[in-house]
Amino acid sequence: MMKTKGYAAFTCDTPLAPFSFERRAPRENDIVMEILYCGVCHSDLHWAHNDWGWTSYPVAPGHEIVGRVIETGNAVTRYKVGGAVAVGCMVDSCQSCDQCRKGLEQLCREGNTGTYGGRDRITGEPTQGGYSKYLVVREEFALRVPEGLDLSRAAPLLCAGITTYSPLRTWNVGPGSRVGVVGLGGLGHMAVKLAAGMGAEVTVLSRHQGKEADALALGAARLLVSTDAAAMAKAASGFDLIIDTVPVKHDLNLYLPLLDVDGTLVLVGQIGPVAEPSTVPLILGRRRITGSPIGGIAETQEMLDFCARKNILPECEMINIQDINTAFERMDRADVRYRFVIDMASLDA
Repeated sequence: MMKTKGYAAFTCDTPLAPFSFERRAPRENDIVMEILYCGVCHSDLHWAHNDWGWTSYPVAPGHEIVGRVIETGNAVTRYKVGGAVAVGCMVDSCQSCDQCRKGLEQLCREGNTGTYGGRDRITGEPTQGGYSKYLVVREEFALRVPEGLDLSRAAPLLCAGITTYSPLRTWNVGPGSRVGVVGLGGLGHMAVKLAAGMGAEVTVLSRHQGKEADALALGAARLLVSTDAAAMAKAASGFDLIIDTVPVKHDLNLYLPLLDVDGTLVLVGQIGPVAEPSTVPLILGRRRITGSPIGGIAETQEMLDFCARKNILPECEMINIQDINTAFERMDRADVRYRFVIDMASLDA
């Protein structure tokens, strides 16, 4: 076993606090990484508070992880000590079902193993995430950080990045595509940057005009105020794809008429109930509502390489691990532009 330290939630209603625990012993196909940076995802907050009802405690969150290899197993061929690596939302899958064989490990028929809150497929012990000093992971679920990608800003790509990149790729976004992005937060700002990087014409949909300057700076062509009935009516049938990043229950009916024939509204933010949608615009316009999780390992590597080529990085605010509870409070009231990243060197303070 490997002793390490981090920060964990011990109950649903107490602040995260220092946590000493043991990682599983490295196997022959594992790498051991020292974590340098870890992004703070809204899912971390939900999980710590048991908002979805399936959290087991104690749990160290964190699934946007960047670090360096400090040890490799005898069978490891992809990585060497000293290399920059990253880990996202999953650390294992069955590797044998039809989805895994297609490179869609996130859709593993047996369920992928979450970076935190999961169970090791061999020992059954709970997995703990990136709010910690070290991580042990099988090499197939580690990702290469491309040369030139800023390690201090790359971590949110492992969740916010791939969560928005995957539907853009699935629905073949490219030059000439008309993409709408609902919500300009941690996910939304990455959707704007990535879609613009793919050559799409991007529109941010927001309840307020005040985010227009940010939207344009991130690469959007315009901002559409969703509370402006006349502007929304004028924009009808104007989008091929809308990425909805709003993380709370909200009304989807507002956005459905904006889709063109065969257009798609992709939900990536809200996990849980939504307001009852009307089937009228779906049937009359052959439109669809769907959801999308993260991508598979190959697609995540593709996303990292794409971001390195295009110099696409999230907008980040660096914090110390000791400030994580304040960051959670600020994130809960949307007081962050646009992603917190923990400098894990602060763990030794």
